[in-house]
Amino acid sequence: MNYKKIGVIGGGTMGQGISEMLAAKGLDVLLVEETTEKLNHAYSMIETSLDKQLEKWAITKAEKKLILSRIHKVTHFAELGTCDMVIESISEDLDAKKEVFKQLDQVCPSNIILASNTSTLSLTEIAGGTIYPERVIGMHFIYPVAKINLVEIIRGLKTSETTFEETKRFVEEVVEKRGVMVYESPGFVTSRIICVMINEALHVLGEGVASAEEIDEAMRVGYQFQYGPLEMADRFGLDSVLAALERMFREFGELKYRPSFVLKKMVRAGHLGVKTGEGFFKYDKDGDRL
Repeated sequence: MNYKKIGVIGGGTMGQGISEMLAAKGLDVLLVEETTEKLNHAYSMIETSLDKQLEKWAITKAEKKLILSRIHKVTHFAELGTCDMVIESISEDLDAKKEVFKQLDQVCPSNIILASNTSTLSLTEIAGGTIYPERVIGMHFIYPVAKINLVEIIRGLKTSETTFEETKRFVEEVVEKRGVMVYESPGFVTSRIICVMINEALHVLGEGVASAEEIDEAMRVGYQFQYGPLEMADRFGLDSVLAALERMFREFGELKYRPSFVLKKMVRAGHLGVKTGEGFFKYDKDGDRL
């Protein structure tokens, strides 16, 4: 298939990143959100991201204008019927995702691949309520989408070989990222490993072994991480990290996945990281650390 137009459902941090990355690759993007307000916010955040690149001379004003012109704001699923592929990137809520895929079944031709950017949920379950489960696949991008050249491609039980091969071609040839094939398992590879590392950093913090600043500095400098584990958690969203750990704890039943009390306390306090301006560190409205 010749990919020209991609639907992206969900204008959160990941949806924004995916939309910007696809538009920068020359694809038209139909970005879908529930309300006009959410759509406008997502669009303005993409514009802010491009402005930061402009300041660093990474792109020109003409390139910024071109990228934004390729992102089209949409509030109705019906418009996605013209897309060559649809990528769902809403919050990690199984029932909500299943409802999205049921609606996509009604508007997208049967040969169109429906992908989910889920980081922990079962693709088999997401596809369960659809008429064509063979065309449903996982395409897990990693934050920050533009900078991380890896995508986990996750097969559900009924995902067809054609769907997998076509998705791999899209990832490697169209968006030019490295595709890693993963069999369905809670957390897949990256989320499973990174969440355990974040959880251990939280235990170290809770035990008073070192401060948040020192823990992150040790891992960032010592092991060449772009962000330390606690800033990483802030950027993922502490509520998202908590939900992922709780899901893996339920599925595996192993203590290493049991969320740290520090994490639960932060989420209860509403300190969710970058999205609220405060987590283990403080951030400005553009997501930069203060």
